[in-house]
Amino acid sequence: MALQLKRIYEAPAASDGQRIFVDRLWARGISKERAALTDWDKEIAPSAELRKQFGHDPEKFPAFKREYERELATNEMTNAFIEKIRAGLAAGNVTLLFGAKDEEHNNAVVLKEFIEARLTK
Repeated sequence: MALQLKRIYEAPAASDGQRIFVDRLWARGISKERAALTDWDKEIAPSAELRKQFGHDPEKFPAFKREYERELATNEMTNAFIEKIRAGLAAGNVTLLFGAKDEEHNNAVVLKEFIEARLTK
């Protein structure tokens, strides 16, 4: 089973499996019904301060990634979230949903890498 990434604006697909939105703020212009979420985990998202510092500027992504990984390492919700992902993957695919237009430089990319590194341990 696979841990996948997808913009929340893309139509849900059967291959998505569990659909977990991992942004702190709701995506504009999309209804919760249309999003077809399994869950919305705001607590695992970057802090408001870090999100504002990053501002979706690709040049700031390396620093954002380092700081977000630091936040994840100290977030009391992280271990439970990873266990939720592990359980979800035992049953099928899990898709982390994000709102950013940039599909390479966003919090979900960092989160996916962070989780995958810990799932192999």
